[in-house]
Amino acid sequence: MPFRSALDEPGFATQQVHAGEHDDAAFGARITPIYLSAGFRFDDFAQARDRFAGDDQGYVYTRAGNPTNSALERRLAELERGRDAVVVASGQAALAVAVLAVAKAGDHVLSAQSVYSGTRSLFTQGFGRFGIEVEFVDDARDLDEWRRRIRPNTRALYAESIANPTNDVIDLSGVSEVAQAAGVPFIVDNTLATPYLVRPIEHGADLVVHSASKFLSGHGAALGGVVVDAGTFNWSATPGAFPHLTEPDTGLQGASYLEAHGAGAYTAYIRGVTAALFGPVLSPFNAFLIQQGIETLSLRVGRQSSTAAALATWLEDQPEVLSVNYAGLPSNPSHDLAERYLPRGQGAVLSFVLDGGEASAEAFYDAVELFSRMSHIGDTRSLILHPATTTHAHLDADTRARGRISGGLLRLSVGLEEPEDLVRDLERGFAAVRATVQQRLQAASALPTDDVTDAATNALLEGSTL
Repeated sequence: MPFRSALDEPGFATQQVHAGEHDDAAFGARITPIYLSAGFRFDDFAQARDRFAGDDQGYVYTRAGNPTNSALERRLAELERGRDAVVVASGQAALAVAVLAVAKAGDHVLSAQSVYSGTRSLFTQGFGRFGIEVEFVDDARDLDEWRRRIRPNTRALYAESIANPTNDVIDLSGVSEVAQAAGVPFIVDNTLATPYLVRPIEHGADLVVHSASKFLSGHGAALGGVVVDAGTFNWSATPGAFPHLTEPDTGLQGASYLEAHGAGAYTAYIRGVTAALFGPVLSPFNAFLIQQGIETLSLRVGRQSSTAAALATWLEDQPEVLSVNYAGLPSNPSHDLAERYLPRGQGAVLSFVLDGGEASAEAFYDAVELFSRMSHIGDTRSLILHPATTTHAHLDADTRARGRISGGLLRLSVGLEEPEDLVRDLERGFAAVRATVQQRLQAASALPTDDVTDAATNALLEGSTL
């Protein structure tokens, strides 16, 4: 059972350490053990039969459940204020099983425009092959647009609490009200915020997903994902919308998932169908590593968010920077929503656009020494990436433009280093940008007059003011 404090409401730090912890009656181990077992022994014929029939809730096979994984699920459900959670092999797997448990061929999903590039690819390429259409609203802040673009076959609304890498903040309560009025669940990816900064379920979200590989684990040593169900969505409110949950199922001896599992129907369907049959199972070893990371979540994310805010403010004052994407800045279009939903901090991922386009970004990127160049976020180490030539390179220019992914954009994931050391490292990047601009000016000055004019024009077209 989940940890219950004598207090009415245990604090977040208490929950992240104790919630869902496993009671090792056999040996008294204080830390949840790693149950590295593919399957689990049955005592007798009757127990095997009852477990497969669902009358005995004991473990059968790790693909369908494991004690180490269950402990992590309980902790994450508690931290997100959900009824139940299901852990899977990655964040991508979490989103896949979450959507496949609400939508089928011929259905429609409506998403915010600004989403992680892997999510966009899953939506447009992966789900497209399954016959599920995903559309993107042009302006996620415009609740009327969300309403207008809902169709009779829409089965979910989707957004990220803090968008990666543009740092847009979604109006959780506003979009959840739109979803509720339409009779569809609102799915929120809370990877960048984590439940320490915001709990989307408290603002009306029905389902929450995470890449647990990021801030939840914090150490960059494990892949994992989770789907958290609030347990409050009425799956039978719209007749025929979710037949896989409301109609008789042969695997349940003719009962429906709602009849057999009540408020737990959605997570039961994921465990029994989308996760179990497609097979993106989380290794118990990775579950253990993620659980260890969660125990320091508030300490890490609190410090990382504070450092990110300081860096964003500093970056905004640099003459080589055209714009900074960080919702904690008063100049950011999402600042009002950040103040409303993220009072503890606005996260540790930010991006900024350099004058000079890709050439400046390349010079900056290659000059830093403390920031690790890699496509990851949420690590204790600070990371840097150039999205336009890496994570978003497969997208066409128009799609990148709609997502505000320009050649001069660099993404930072802020770690636990001293802020002063990070500033010094970023100064190396700016020095390299200035040196690059100087070299281009010198090269242009060596050309004949007409060529100098052409060179200056070309530089401006590339995004540099020289």
